[in-house]
Amino acid sequence: MKKKYPRNEDIREAIRKSTFYIGHPHDFPDHIMQTLIDEGFDVSFLNRRRIWRLYEEMVKKKQIEDFLDVVLK
Repeated sequence: MKKKYPRNEDIREAIRKSTFYIGHPHDFPDHIMQTLIDEGFDVSFLNRRRIWRLYEEMVKKKQIEDFLDVVLK
């Protein structure tokens, strides 16, 4: 059975679940991709830029705190 590709909302949900993430910001997209793989998604077309864009968008809309301290104010 073919796995489905993650929508933006699926990626946002994975980011929300990862607010406990402790590690270097460089490794954060890999952590998100692994979270999505564990949930049964095909991440072959998901890139780091899309994850960072959604993370920054969520911080600017105050949906999450900037727990990685990477968004310019």
